[in-house]
Amino acid sequence: MEGFSQAKEAARDNITLIGMPASGKSTVGIILAKVLAYDFVDTDLLIQRSEKRSLASIISEEGVDRFIEIENRIGTELTCTRTVIATGGSAVYGREAMEHYRSIGVVVYLKVSYETIEQRLHNIHSRGVVLREGQTLRDLYEERTRLYEKYANIIIEEQGGVEDEIVAIVRELSM
Repeated sequence: MEGFSQAKEAARDNITLIGMPASGKSTVGIILAKVLAYDFVDTDLLIQRSEKRSLASIISEEGVDRFIEIENRIGTELTCTRTVIATGGSAVYGREAMEHYRSIGVVVYLKVSYETIEQRLHNIHSRGVVLREGQTLRDLYEERTRLYEKYANIIIEEQGGVEDEIVAIVRELSM
């Protein structure tokens, strides 16, 4: 399978984690970086540092579309090697950033059920989740799932815990 071989080769450079908010990207990313002896970057923190305010503030003050532009720019400008990158859940709205992530490594989608996301996300607005007016969490989940699957080189379905996800990612990359 040629595409998978290319993904494995790219993983030697970077591993980018995508998925819904509360899917475990940051938690899994930190542990995966330790296991692989890679660096770790959380793009939400890069956005906050660049804009000097919280994600929720950016969204409330400038709107969803402007936030997505900022997130896309930050993702596109990211340069690193041997790094695990945890993206914000809305990173998949930025085509240029997603193409960049694929060009600098492998993109892994941490797929978590809607019910699990609903249980984990308590205050969606203070967390800085990109949600358009009138859009429900279910709408968001269904819309983004298609995008995550489109951009992912590898899809890891949550089996029960962070350790299981780490093992699954490492197993997929070492095949």
